[in-house]
Amino acid sequence: MRLLTRLIGQKLLLGLIMIGLLSSCSSVEVTDYKDSHPTLVLESFFNGPLKASGIVHDFSGKVIRKFNVTMEASWQGNEGVINEWFVYDDGETQTRVWRIKALGEGRYSGTAGDIIGTADGQSSGSALRWKYDMLLPVDGDEYQVHFDDWMFLVNDNTIINQSDIIKFGITVAKVTLVIQK
Repeated sequence: MRLLTRLIGQKLLLGLIMIGLLSSCSSVEVTDYKDSHPTLVLESFFNGPLKASGIVHDFSGKVIRKFNVTMEASWQGNEGVINEWFVYDDGETQTRVWRIKALGEGRYSGTAGDIIGTADGQSSGSALRWKYDMLLPVDGDEYQVHFDDWMFLVNDNTIINQSDIIKFGITVAKVTLVIQK
């Protein structure tokens, strides 16, 4: 029995060490895209009317929602406003107003009514990465989740946006959105 306990303990310890090593491996950084083109400049792309279509998929990859977004964006100096009107496939609608500040050197900050604190953004080459916490409505309740949000400028008229929705350090859903001028 003692041998069995020791073996289980050793296997558990080995498993924890492996998880630690794997999680310490470097992840993708926005600066990895510094030489990619075309260059994403938020103030240029998000200026005027835009349309977007997207999907939400759960942790297993199953699509659980589809949606369309109409946007109107404008900038005055280093401050921008992006109005978003969402229509989901089940008929639900949402509105979000982003207030963005260009901080220089590809850095941005943003706020919106359902964002907790401030969203932090960094662009490099054709990519921009946002990190922020949000109050996400689900079936009449609200949950605080973290977004790891990546935008990639594909051409002058198209951005592909991929977001991980994270709770307790675990990705619980993903969003894929195509934004077009």
